[in-house]
Amino acid sequence: MASRTDASNRTDPLEELARRFSSTRRLSLDLVATLSDADASAQSMPDASPAKWHLAHTTWFFETFVLRDHLPGYRAFDDRYAYLFNSYYEAEGPRHARPHRGLLTRPSLDEICVWRAHVDAAVQTALPDLSPAAQALVTLGIHHEQQHQELLLTDLKHLFAQNPLGPAVWDTAIASEVAQFSAMKWVRGAEGVAAVGHTGEGFAFDCEGPRHDTLLAPHALASRPVTNGEWRQFIDDGGYHTPSLWLSDGWAWVQADDVQAPAYWREDAHFTLSGWQDIDPAAPVTHISFFEADAFASWAGARLPTEQEWEAAAAALDPAGGQQLDGAGPVRPAPATGDTDLQQMFGSVWEWTGSAYRPYPGFRAAPGAVGEYNGKFMSGQFVLRGGSCATPRGHMRASYRNFFYPHQRWQFTGVRLAKDL
Repeated sequence: MASRTDASNRTDPLEELARRFSSTRRLSLDLVATLSDADASAQSMPDASPAKWHLAHTTWFFETFVLRDHLPGYRAFDDRYAYLFNSYYEAEGPRHARPHRGLLTRPSLDEICVWRAHVDAAVQTALPDLSPAAQALVTLGIHHEQQHQELLLTDLKHLFAQNPLGPAVWDTAIASEVAQFSAMKWVRGAEGVAAVGHTGEGFAFDCEGPRHDTLLAPHALASRPVTNGEWRQFIDDGGYHTPSLWLSDGWAWVQADDVQAPAYWREDAHFTLSGWQDIDPAAPVTHISFFEADAFASWAGARLPTEQEWEAAAAALDPAGGQQLDGAGPVRPAPATGDTDLQQMFGSVWEWTGSAYRPYPGFRAAPGAVGEYNGKFMSGQFVLRGGSCATPRGHMRASYRNFFYPHQRWQFTGVRLAKDL
């Protein structure tokens, strides 16, 4: 029989859900606390969205899929917002064009925050009486907002980098660990039949399952991601000018965009959320495309890992470990520390794999509009694993599948090498 002390120490699932909802919503506001309305309204490219739009879209998600659909009698705060802040849900009707989100100077940042407070209060009030299905949508919305928190940071970085003044989002020094350079070594990976995909315990996005067996050939993974210093060697050796290292589409991209280095590099400095800073040669290289990652691997006599190899290696590691987002402030990848076999598998930089983003055997999209969340993007994109310094801590799992098009690099994307044995 459990003691009274044991019972009192148990976390009530509903209380924990309410706490996670509150802390997640608060972090989003913390991330924009230093911004002006102009900062929060501008859009630097079609792939990015204004900070204000991220705050609004995540609010629309909760208002639409939780309050509208599961709280009888709920009336939308403003009927016009559904058109402005729907992202890509065809089942929810027409929407404002993505490339034109920066033209939405109204509603203001303050008005969006008032709407957020209204929706937050309604969700918290309704939470105890919501059905299990609706509470599951609250959980989905929390993880959805965590994704947008990372996007908000990377979109702000891209926006501020366009300003010739090189302004900082946060005028504070970026904290990084002082550590001796970690030499790269090869770590033998799992071989034979391995199970990959979500186990069914706890939250996961639909694209992470079903769990299934895969066959792993003998291989090894690098003990840490590729560093800025190693990337500099690639540049100095003519890596961006050697077509034999590149995939055909990658070489066409390099030529068309005159790519000479990772995004945000300028000689020995790179742009960060604290403005222009010196490049740390021991830190993981970041803001590289799949094309660049693949070309570097060819230059190094290696290859990109498959997502199955990566997951098998990460399965026994702590997904809440490593350098991840714990609060509002400037982030950038720090050097690897210690001498463990596999370092920085979680956090620091998203790691490109050589695996196309395609459905697992037996995959079925979730029913309803939320089923448009992942499945319809399974074309032409590649899988990244592990999270980054901008990923909220607690958001990661070994089975987590991120995905981007091969030319995209405004996210904190890096590379870990693999090789056949």
